[in-house]
Amino acid sequence: MYYLIPLTIIGVGIAYWFVSGYEAAGTILLLVFGAAMAVMGWVLLPTLNDVGHTAPIDPDFEDPGR
Repeated sequence: MYYLIPLTIIGVGIAYWFVSGYEAAGTILLLVFGAAMAVMGWVLLPTLNDVGHTAPIDPDFEDPGR
């Protein structure tokens, strides 16, 4: 489901190529942004539910601000 966003951006980049009269700079920026989002999702989404360890609670801690 996440990959729908980068694929849409890449699709807009391809459509932009034809609609803008083969303008390269905007097309490249859209395609690179879509590819970067896809790579980010590919790298980060598998670790979405990895919480990791939390710090232990010290029962003797006293907040000096209280």
